[in-house]
Amino acid sequence: MTKYLFEANYVGDGIKGLMREGGTKRREALVEALNSVGGTLESFYYAFGDTDVLGVFEIPDQSDAAALSLMINSTGSVNVHLKPLMTPEDLDKAARKTLSYRAPGQ
Repeated sequence: MTKYLFEANYVGDGIKGLMREGGTKRREALVEALNSVGGTLESFYYAFGDTDVLGVFEIPDQSDAAALSLMINSTGSVNVHLKPLMTPEDLDKAARKTLSYRAPGQ
C-alpha cells in the first residue's frame, strides 16, 4: 500500500457544508470513501492558513488514489491534492538504480 499526504481546501458550498456538519462528519465521509477503495486513514487534521485540512492515508492502488481524488474534486466543494509518500528505504532503492539521462544542452 502507498501512503499519501493529502491537502485540501473547502470552497463555496463545501465551506457551508463543513460549518453545518462539523469536522467529525467530514472525517467520517473521507473514511467511508477510503473504505470503498480498500484504503485506511492514518491521520486527519484541520488547519488554517493556506490549507484547511491535511493528513495521511493509505490506498492499495495508484489508480484508486487517482479515482478518489477525481471523485472528491469533481464535487466542486473541495480542492484536494495528493502527494505519494516514500520511506527512506524507498529512496535508498531509487538511489541505487542505474539510469541514463542527458541534461539539456549537454
